[in-house]
Amino acid sequence: MGQTITEELFGREVELARIQRFLESIRHGGDVRMVRGDPGVGKSALLTAAADLAGAEGMRVLRANGSEFEADVSYSLLNQLLLPLYTDIQRLPPALRDALTVALGFGPGPAPAALLVGNAALFLLTTAARTTPVLIIVDDVQWIDRPSAVVLGFVARRVQGASVGVIAASRTGTESFIDRRGLTEVTVEPLSDEASARLIDTRSPAMIGRMRRHLLDLAQGNPLALVELPGSLTDSAHPTDVVPLSDRLQAIFATRIADLPEPTRLLLLLATFEGSGDLRALRGMTDLTHLAPAERAQLVRVDDAGGRIVFRHPLIQSAIVAMSTHEERRLAHQAIAAALPGDPERRAWHLAAATTGPDEAVAVQLEEAAHVVLRRGDALASIAALVRAAEMSGTPEDTARRLAQAAYTGAEAGVADDTTTLLANARAMNQGLAGALQAANATALLMINGDGDVHTAHRLLAGAIETGEHGWRADDPALDEAMYTLLLLSWFSGSTDHWAVFHRYLARLTPAPPDILSVVSRTFPDPVRTGAGALPGLEALIAALPGDKDLTRVVRMGTASAHVDRLGEIREHSWRLVRQGREGGAPQWQLSGLMHLCQDDYLTGRWDEVEELAGEGERVAVDSGLPFLRWYFLLNRAVIAAGRGRSGEAYDLADEITHWAAPRGLTTSLAIANLPRTLAAAANGDFEAAYRHATAISPAGVLAPYVSIATWVILDLVEAALRTGRPAEARAHADAVRAADLAALSPRMRLIQHGVDALVLDDEAGERLEQTLTEPSSERWLFESSRVRLVFAEKLRRRKEFTRARTHLLAARTGFAAMGAEPWLARTTGELRAAGYRPVVTTQPPSTLTAQELEIAGLAAAGLTNKQIAQRLYLSHRTVGAHLYRIFPKLGVSSRAGLRDALNEA
Repeated sequence: MGQTITEELFGREVELARIQRFLESIRHGGDVRMVRGDPGVGKSALLTAAADLAGAEGMRVLRANGSEFEADVSYSLLNQLLLPLYTDIQRLPPALRDALTVALGFGPGPAPAALLVGNAALFLLTTAARTTPVLIIVDDVQWIDRPSAVVLGFVARRVQGASVGVIAASRTGTESFIDRRGLTEVTVEPLSDEASARLIDTRSPAMIGRMRRHLLDLAQGNPLALVELPGSLTDSAHPTDVVPLSDRLQAIFATRIADLPEPTRLLLLLATFEGSGDLRALRGMTDLTHLAPAERAQLVRVDDAGGRIVFRHPLIQSAIVAMSTHEERRLAHQAIAAALPGDPERRAWHLAAATTGPDEAVAVQLEEAAHVVLRRGDALASIAALVRAAEMSGTPEDTARRLAQAAYTGAEAGVADDTTTLLANARAMNQGLAGALQAANATALLMINGDGDVHTAHRLLAGAIETGEHGWRADDPALDEAMYTLLLLSWFSGSTDHWAVFHRYLARLTPAPPDILSVVSRTFPDPVRTGAGALPGLEALIAALPGDKDLTRVVRMGTASAHVDRLGEIREHSWRLVRQGREGGAPQWQLSGLMHLCQDDYLTGRWDEVEELAGEGERVAVDSGLPFLRWYFLLNRAVIAAGRGRSGEAYDLADEITHWAAPRGLTTSLAIANLPRTLAAAANGDFEAAYRHATAISPAGVLAPYVSIATWVILDLVEAALRTGRPAEARAHADAVRAADLAALSPRMRLIQHGVDALVLDDEAGERLEQTLTEPSSERWLFESSRVRLVFAEKLRRRKEFTRARTHLLAARTGFAAMGAEPWLARTTGELRAAGYRPVVTTQPPSTLTAQELEIAGLAAAGLTNKQIAQRLYLSHRTVGAHLYRIFPKLGVSSRAGLRDALNEA
């Protein structure tokens, strides 16, 4: 019954040659292969051959196997894979070291973001590969836990340039959490007839005649079947037998397992459930001397280099579990749980598997594990843990509460079908007060993400909060989540009655509202009246963000910062959310990060990035089952289209927002849809339409309460009023801005307040504006500062103050050119001519440019976009935009269209 790797690899000469070339490619800069094939076709044998060849060539081999019994335990496979590098992990930079230490269960600490874990694993592997090439081999990918799959996919896409190789194998017809797009796939085909015949002749020479033909027919080139089936065939076997091949093989392994001593069989059961095969872990649970009979029967082998037990084939593990009794399985899980005191998540799952019937203590541990994995961004794993905790709950109220909590998690993550089922199950039980509140919260989210009316959702949730006997405790997690959802519903509805309900409930929280809820309740709903007073609290929260591992708090900090112009201070944290989502994390967090980046990019002139990120956000919202958030990215596309002169596109997108928002009662979205309409009209010089759209958001002379977008059209409204013969309305609006002291809210609001004052007041207001424009804090708001300069310069030019006017117009021209704001650029150029500006044309303009600026100017003149130039020169598109910002005035041109002439003239 002995068998060598060579015998297992009959007819695999082509595959072995490919493995050899693959190993060579690793040495020259990294490579990846995704291997698929039927059970028993020889995937594991080829992986072992790859490991042996790599080891013989001096490579470091890291191996791990997916385990269907630990697929719900976060990072369980990554723990297997990186355990041999434990010492190397301790030498990583502190942030990366701590991320892996916590994720892999080696130490306590706040749960790290998936992106940080991915970067830490990549850094660890590439650092190790500088000394010795590293080959990562992962079998049974279909059973990998989601977070490990995310990290493995992250690493696989980034090994180019490092001496790291990845081989991941899975069964044909199965799926995994690894995104295979862009990764090279290889299918392991059955052996040829000639190779199958040679294998039979070598392994079973007595197999002749009809039995030999029957074996070939049954095996269909499957090497495992060709080796294992001969002992089970008889002359009476009929070729038309339709018993599945995998069932036949499992039955053969079951017979072999039945002959083992009971301690050996129980040890194999422990190893199956433990998942990693780690000898040190198993030695703490049982006596490993009992392993010998299984080794002699060639059911397992011991990998001395890796310190782990390796099953010959996964079908053996299936047979072991199928042959065990309920009590044996329970005791095995109990023994594993007892050996995992430092890994609460795995311990909770094994305790759950070891427990019969309700057990509130285990349910509590599972619920705590659910909260940990949710903070990592794995919503589905969190839901799974909550559902299992619900099944183990001691009372119907706790069962319903945990089902409702799972439903809320699913609703927030966009898992609509699962959420609906969970809600139905929760409602069918006596939910208790906490469960009823979470169920109402989940229902409200489902309603607004579908075709539901926001007013109905608000009444539902407000009623659940009102009737709940929660003592209005601020530390009640269910109440905190419900209050945050109520805030969003109130904002979308735009109803003062709804806001009154929210503020009444907020005042009841004892001893005081939670920190972020307290701040966001003043900066988000009505920043004109309450935002400035909340700024010290907001600044303190922003200062604490670098150490905050809870991504939910990061999302809410973005909400708190959005309407007081502090998003620039949390850009890196917003990118953290986006990168986490791109690598397989929670899509709702990715969408939040994209929203906040788009808003900051629009105001600061990064318009190319807005269009790129808005397109990404729209796709993610649709693909992840969160269509409710798509409108925000339509808005971003619309304002950029308006700013760049694509007015038809801007109006169409605004109309799409209106048609979507109207039947849902989303008053705020209806108001916001007027923003791109206002910009498009102003860009076209249609100031009557601009005034109409701006006053539809907030009337002249009024900064409407609970309409935060009113602060975005202040300049538009005042300018349009002056242009259409409404000076009283313009002055009234400027007076309202001054009375509200918006200048205290943010540098952008100070710029706008001083800008409208300069339009309607005396010379002193103009001098104050010019002083404000010299402040570095004003330069950040590229679109606003350029527009303020333009309208103020127009006033100066009409008063024949040409020198002052030209100074502002030249600065505005540079800003508009950098953004690609063509209508505003054309208007600015016309004003410059009217102000008597005549550019001085130099005969050798390129001499003023650096080598890189000259290259960028040439590519831009050839028609390449900033993004295309960035890809060609290995720069960021923001860097390209900054270079062009400097190039235009050096060459005496105002737009990309003038670059070609300026360069040709030289």
